[in-house]
Order: sequence, then structure tokens, then C-alpha cells
Amino acid sequence: MEAKNARTKIIFFTIGILLLLLLSILASLRIGTASIDFETIFLSFFSSEETKDMLIIQNLRVPRTLIAVIIGASLAIAGAIMQAITLNPLASPQIFGVNAGASLVVVISTVLLPSISPSSLVYFAFIGSVLGGSIVYYMASTGGGTSPIKLALAGITVHLFLSAIIEGIVLFNEDSTESVLFWLAGAIDATSWADVKTIWPWATVGILLAILLARQLTILGMGDDTAQGLGQNVTAIRLCFSLLVVILAGASVAVAGPIGFIGLIIPHIVRKLVGVDYRVIIPLSGLFGALLLVSADVLSRFIAFPAESPVGIVTAMLGAPYFLYLARKGGREA
Repeated sequence: MEAKNARTKIIFFTIGILLLLLLSILASLRIGTASIDFETIFLSFFSSEETKDMLIIQNLRVPRTLIAVIIGASLAIAGAIMQAITLNPLASPQIFGVNAGASLVVVISTVLLPSISPSSLVYFAFIGSVLGGSIVYYMASTGGGTSPIKLALAGITVHLFLSAIIEGIVLFNEDSTESVLFWLAGAIDATSWADVKTIWPWATVGILLAILLARQLTILGMGDDTAQGLGQNVTAIRLCFSLLVVILAGASVAVAGPIGFIGLIIPHIVRKLVGVDYRVIIPLSGLFGALLLVSADVLSRFIAFPAESPVGIVTAMLGAPYFLYLARKGGREA
């Protein structure tokens, strides 16, 4: 009976998220400097006519909304993976230094290679993700092993240090880094179909593999001894999923900058609602993450209307209080 109730709860939760995601997508397509009615939105997909409003939908708002869906899902799933492989509810791409490392290497590559293409930036972001995450993990694991608070402190320290380096690079290279200033706050307003083309192969591979391998995450969550007793190669599993985190978070940062807190709060909320089965947590985190980022992007359009604000400002406003709540609890599940 309990299992049936749990399945029913998951089904209703999934339907609810899908409906809210659909509404947020419609709002994203409609709301902006130019308010466009739903009839025009509909016709922009099926009519051969090309009015100004239709071109805005086709060339600006559709790719922007797709980017929000893809990156929101990618960051949320990356966060869920990190929390599973580290057994740490405070783990996320931002807290673990992945975002900051990717941002630093992307900024450096922009300065040294000003003509670099967006698709090439993804590879530099991957390198930075590995470096940032490795530094944080090394710092957190010294002196008696890791703990949620040690991980958070190490992550914040590395984040501040790498951010200071980024600020120094930007300060002394204003001409070549002017275009990345808005990007550093986490922005998707200037994204285009080229950005969709850049990120979708990486995101698709990362998300599909995470869903297909989610059972191994559930087993890993039982503890290393139990996982090994069930015939799992714990080291190989952690390495495989770490690569998925690099792919998902690195590609997201390369396109939209270091958007924070989605990878922290979404998996935590989903796990509270549906339990510890990652076959459920992974896809629902993806949907919930997409919903949060699309909604945050819509809200960001009102902060300094009619000017655009980075979506990272909204996610930080939502995520920072939740992070403080988790840190105060010492990283324990509520």
C-alpha cells in the first residue's frame, strides 16, 4: 500500500512539474520588452509569415528558453550526482568549485584567444571544471577526511580565490573581457541558436547517461561497503559520474556563465519529496531544474525593466538562504 501511495505521489509530482514548466515556457515566450500575444507565438511556429514579433519569438525567445531548460536540467542533475557520489547534501557544482574553475579557464582563454569560437570554449570549461573540483576535494579531504561543513568551507574558499583571480584578469584586460562581464553573473539573455547547437549534444549525452546509470547512484548511496558487497566497482562508478558532472556543468558554464545554487537546492528538495531512489531523483531533478531556471529567467526581466538582468542574480537570491539553512543544520538532511 505504501509503495502504491509513493508511486501515486511521484506521478502527481511529475505531472505538476510538467504543467508548471509548460506555463513558465509560455511566459518566457510571451514576456519581455515587447509583450507578444499567444496567437502570434502559435503562428510563429507554423506560419510562413515573418512579422517582427514572429522573428523575435523564433530568433530570440525560443533559443533563450531552450537554453534555460537545458542548463537548468543539466545543473540540477549535476548537483544530484555530486550529492550522491560524495554522500554530502551540500555538494553542488558551485560549492565544489566546478563552476568557478570553469569560469576562470574560460576567461583566460577569452583573453589569450579572443577569436575563439563558443563551441571551443566548452573544452576549456571542462578543463577548468576538473581543476576546480579537484582543488576543493583535496582541501576538504585533508586533516581527517571530508565532512559537509569542510566541503562547504573549502568550496567557498576556492570560489572566492578563483573569483579574485577572475576579477584581476578582467581589471587588467578590460578591452578583451568586456563581453564576459555580464556572462560572469550568469546570463542567458544574449544566447542564440548557435549556443543551443553548442550545448545540446553534451547535455543530451550527460542527461541520458545519468538517467540510464541512476541505479548505480542509488546503490552508492547505501555506502561503499554495501555497494561493494553488491558487486559494484565504487571507484569506477565515482569516476564515471564525475565525468558526467564535468560534462553537464562545464558545458553549462561555457554557454551561460556560473549560474549558482540550482545544483544545490533542487536535488535536495526532490530527495525530500520522493525519497532516495536516484532512478526517480535524476529525471525529476532535471525537470525541476528546468522549471526553476526558466522561471528565474522570466523574473530577471522585471528587476531592471526594460533592461535585462543576469538570471544568476535571481538564482542567488533564491538559493543563498537555502544554502545557509543547510549549512546551519551541518549538512544533515532535514
